[in-house]
Amino acid sequence: MFNAAKDAITSRSAQVWANSLIARYGKVQALKIDSRLKTLEVTCLLDGESTPITVRVENYVVEAVGDKKVIFATRFSCSRPWLQKVLSDHACGRQIELPPWATAAL
Repeated sequence: MFNAAKDAITSRSAQVWANSLIARYGKVQALKIDSRLKTLEVTCLLDGESTPITVRVENYVVEAVGDKKVIFATRFSCSRPWLQKVLSDHACGRQIELPPWATAAL
């Protein structure tokens, strides 16, 4: 119960943060985190697409790098095969620095 409530609050904050990261490409419509299973699902409407795209991070890892925390995904699945290939080729294992509010939540 506590994890679900924490994940719901974190998901809302993460959606705002993710929108700032992808603003050039589109808008995040929904973001759901499951910190227990270490999964994340993002639905976004990318510029030029007529329907939303869903990206599922099948596993994420949070690590300390110096005095900062980073997150990286180890597996993706996606509703668009071309985007799944792009993510697998260019985003898998790529570290993204987490904002301070996210480090305890994930």
